[in-house]
Amino acid sequence: MYQALIEQWRDASSQELIQHILANFHEKHRQQVPELIQLARKIEDVHNDHDACPAGLADLLTEMLNELESHMMKEEQILFPMLAGGIYPSGPIAVMEEEHGEHERMLARLNELTNDGKAPRGACGSWIMLYEGTQELINDLQQHIALENEVLFREPQATPQHGKDFCCGSCQ
Repeated sequence: MYQALIEQWRDASSQELIQHILANFHEKHRQQVPELIQLARKIEDVHNDHDACPAGLADLLTEMLNELESHMMKEEQILFPMLAGGIYPSGPIAVMEEEHGEHERMLARLNELTNDGKAPRGACGSWIMLYEGTQELINDLQQHIALENEVLFREPQATPQHGKDFCCGSCQ
């Protein structure tokens, strides 16, 4: 789904990709999720008698924010410095990938609660903004996860060295 993005970053250094992830995803998530929580609470309070009211959305977004904060802190304080130094620890990477799976499950639930981002007919501007924002969050978080799982967490393959990894036959 994000193959072009993955290809764009495949040859970047770990440091470059980490800086991109921090600036374009971590900081953005920290800004966008609290705003979405506030909007969701407003919609749930004002439209709680509407059949399509996304009851429980603010709670889900709050849970997502807590999970994301914990996850991003572990990346920023532990994993990213290791990756930037050329160390690819399989244990911490496996934990992050497992947490990414949990984030994907939360995104699926987010889509359920928001009818895949389709606000009901006659929805107010705040409701429409909320659903547009949740779709942006879903897209951003999926890109974020794809870049980490498919590029950043993959140890670069060393260039084969003549005499060590292969022989062209002239060594004989």
